Amino acid sequence: MARTGLGRQAALLVLADGRLPAGGYAHSGGLEPAVAARRVTDMAELEAFLVGRAETAGVIAAAFAAAACARALRDDLSQMPELEAELDARIPSPELRKVSRDLGRQLRRAMSSIHPHPHFADLGPAPHQPIVMGVAAAALGLDAQDAALAILHENNSGAAAAAAKLMPVDPFDVHAILARMAERLDRLAGRAAALAGGPPADLPSPGAPLADIAAEHHRRRDVRLFAS
Repeated sequence: MARTGLGRQAALLVLADGRLPAGGYAHSGGLEPAVAARRVTDMAELEAFLVGRAETAGVIAAAFAAAACARALRDDLSQMPELEAELDARIPSPELRKVSRDLGRQLRRAMSSIHPHPHFADLGPAPHQPIVMGVAAAALGLDAQDAALAILHENNSGAAAAAAKLMPVDPFDVHAILARMAERLDRLAGRAAALAGGPPADLPSPGAPLADIAAEHHRRRDVRLFAS
């Protein structure tokens, strides 16, 4: 995949910008059901939630985004169906699989308008969000670690932003948590990039059973602010 004329750091900011019209604003990343169940009631518990999310769902998303990016940079999408299948296997909740594919479709639509590339059309009708993120990163001239960092930031900042609507929090305190997590996200992105070229079946698969159960319960709630 040929590199674009965009500046690398600026391109990364475009991809990780929460204002990108890719649907993430409609999701709390599991925070809403956690708040409703009173598992997250204060800033310490919010920080623990965000750290736990980054180390589980975030690690998986980062690894698959990095793997997709590495393959797109080689102009070899032959393993994308295998990546999709392996990612399905790591998301036990049918609701969370649907969310990932919904966000993937919206991200592809946004990026196809913002920065068109032929690879977007080769991803199938409902690609997972991390797979699209990896291909989008490659289309912008970014590397596997950039792709991993972009989706880690998107997942983390989206859930943190939802806290302002779900809890009586000071936004400064929320962003202090994000600042404290910066080194962690960098480390996780580096780990994901180191695994990007390996077999899809060997990518990380940390579990978060409570998040899967909460997602299924959340889907059935009559009143909710966020889709997930």
